[in-house]
Amino acid sequence: MWKKKEEKKEEEKKESLLEELCGDDAKLYDFLSNYLCVDPIEAISKKDLDILTKEGGGSGNFRPAVDKAIFEGAQNPGERERYIKVIQNLASKTIHATEQEKEKAEKEGLTDWAASLGRRIEDQKFMSERAEDIINVASKFYNEKLVELGEDARREARGKERKRTAEDEWRIGDMEEAGREARKKERREMGREERREAEKQDKREELAAEERKEARAEESREVEREEARIEELEKTGREARKKERRGN
Repeated sequence: MWKKKEEKKEEEKKESLLEELCGDDAKLYDFLSNYLCVDPIEAISKKDLDILTKEGGGSGNFRPAVDKAIFEGAQNPGERERYIKVIQNLASKTIHATEQEKEKAEKEGLTDWAASLGRRIEDQKFMSERAEDIINVASKFYNEKLVELGEDARREARGKERKRTAEDEWRIGDMEEAGREARKKERREMGREERREAEKQDKREELAAEERKEARAEESREVEREEARIEELEKTGREARKKERRGN
């Protein structure tokens, strides 16, 4: 259930950002809502674009190559013109492969499938015509997503560190309690004077333990304050980037 809620939250963030970037361009939004990845690092193939294009030629599926081309074009503004041509070329290859598949489906009477393939062809025509706009929006989208992914990774790392610190605190507390019980047992075997001196020593050790515990607690509070400061900076950064995007 928790995972589904997180996935829904991520999807809402994606759509909200796309709506902002696409404005009133509903066709561009509809296309990119099916082509942009919330987590491009995880979703987009690590293979070279040339390899993905070659594989697409063998299978007729150029989608991995298209995803890669849009992402790389978004991340390399100095090569934007080259990636526009790459995307248009991939669209042309996809249209050619899909037209053949559509013709076969029509001959076999698979009308629903043929209609679906027709919509795919229209999508590819749109991609070819609007390649520049697609890369421009993808650039802003992926820049923001990569920043958010970095923030999420650092937030997760801080969470793991807090968990480790809490576990260490529990472990130390258990060890100190075990030590007190052991010393208490030892005192039962001692004489009066020896026991009195041992009790004084125990009090000194307990006082030192309390001081160490308070020091660790203060360190934990400082970590929480730093966490709040970081989150506030991240929030400010998100608002500043949003304002900048609107300005553009």
